[in-house]
Parts: sequence; structure tokens; C-alpha cells
Amino acid sequence: MGNYIRFDWAMKRLLRDKANFKVLEGLLTTLLNEEIKIVNLLESESNQEEEFDKYNRVDMLAENSKKELVLIEVQNNNEYAYFQRMLFGTSKLVTEYINRGEGYDKVRKVYSVNIVYFSLGHGKDIVYHGKTEFRGIHNNDILELTPFQKQTFKVDAVSQLYPEYYILKVNDFNSVAKTPLEEWIEYLNTGQIPESAKAPGLDVAREKLKIDNMSKDEKNAYYRHLDNIVILRDNINTERAEGRAEGRAEGKAEGLKEGREEGLKEGREEGLKEGIIAVAMNMKKMGVPTELIIKATGMDEKDIEGL
Repeated sequence: MGNYIRFDWAMKRLLRDKANFKVLEGLLTTLLNEEIKIVNLLESESNQEEEFDKYNRVDMLAENSKKELVLIEVQNNNEYAYFQRMLFGTSKLVTEYINRGEGYDKVRKVYSVNIVYFSLGHGKDIVYHGKTEFRGIHNNDILELTPFQKQTFKVDAVSQLYPEYYILKVNDFNSVAKTPLEEWIEYLNTGQIPESAKAPGLDVAREKLKIDNMSKDEKNAYYRHLDNIVILRDNINTERAEGRAEGRAEGKAEGLKEGREEGLKEGREEGLKEGIIAVAMNMKKMGVPTELIIKATGMDEKDIEGL
């Protein structure tokens, strides 16, 4: 456990204060490679907190000085359809923040910054950037804006008009931080901010986000938050491991390629099923409403009531 407050908890309790915007501005400036100034925080249908989300995820919607929207989301546990969730979040913002009857030139730029504490997709890097480009299928050229469009929209490329996505796979970082972005990743991963760290925003975080600055009640709530995260992760990781072990055992017993493949498949499916049931039972013990358990696990109400 680090000397500083985890970023997701800080987003809930501290970084929404205008006096602490410099922490978020530092992260975004480092990530987007341009100076970002947050004007205010906005409310959106896409970032309403639910009971289950109190420890699993947190998000924040910021508006910068260019009137662009920045959605920052922290996700603690695995969600297999998270890529689609990112798309849904940006799509909602595009439609929420344009007034009826306004022209399409009023559609606002959206940045989606996703800090994930699980293995999302398959890749070797720790930070990924996604944007929209139109490329010719015959000449492989990129479709560009006209000079008039560049002047009117004040951008240089079509991709700058579309939502952009950033994914920070912070758990995969296990080396010495050598760049400002890696210094941020190290803090997001470990909760530690070395004295040598010079990345924008971390100097303010070092001052504002000390655990020792919290009251006794705040610390107790914070540690409960950490415990809930650990419980959910352990349940999922344990059931996955058991599923893999059962699959390997069944596959080995069959002795044939077909048997091995079927055994692995059944093992994974059974492990996943048991994992979901274990998570649902824990959520039920913690008093999470049935409708939220259904949403989180996909189980039927009747099966949840029978746990």
C-alpha cells in the first residue's frame, strides 16, 4: 500500500475540488502531450455512480478550455465488453452535449481516458491510443480536411474531430519510470510518488494526496474501499485459476487432442460459471441490491435469490 491515496479514491473525494484540478490537468497534459486546462466538471448520464460501482469503477467528466470533453474512467475489475463500454460512453457524450437543432459543426470533441487495473485485450504495451482516420482502399492515402474546414474547425486532421481513446493498462507496468508518462503510470499502479518524479501534476498530488492527511473516518472508509477491491479481484482470479486447472486435468485424462480441447473448454466455462456465482454470493453478502448483481454478473434473479 502506497504512501498516497489511490487515484480512483482521489477522484471520488478530492480531485473534484477546483483547488486540486492541477492533478488531473497534469495527468492529461502528460498523456495528450499538450497543455490541458480544466474549466469545470460536468455531470452526465454516463457517469452516474451506482452501488456496485462504488468500488469497482469511478469516472469523471471534465471540460477543458477548448470546450472539449474529457471522460476519465477507472475500472478495477475485468469487464469482457469494456471496449464496447468505451464506445458507448463517448457516443452518449456526443449526443448529450449538443442542443437540439444545432448544426453538426457544434458536435464536441471527446477524449476517453481509461485507466484499467485488469488485462484488457492482448497487447505488449502499457498505453494505447485510438483515433479515427479514413484511408483510401486503393491508394492508401489519408483523407484530409480542406483549407476551409481547417480554418473553420481550427484543427489539422479529420481524426481531431472524432473521439479519441486512451487506455492505460497500469498493472502491466513493472519497470523503473524513465518518462513523465511512466511516472504517472507508476503512481497509478503502486500509489507511490518518488521524490525524483517530475511529471506535471505529481508535485501537487504529492502535497494533496497523502494518506496521513486523512481523518480517521476517511481512512477507515478508504481502507474498506481497498478491501472490497481485493475481495473482488481475489474471487475472480481464484475461480479463473481453478477453471484452468480443471480444464487441464480433464483434457489430460482424455489423452486425445479432441478430448484436451473439449476439456479445456468445459473447464474454462465451468470455472467462469463458478467464478460468477462466487462473486454474486459475495456481493449478496455485502448487501448489494439484486438488480445490480444481475447487471454485474448476468445471472437470473431466481438463481441469485437461491444463493
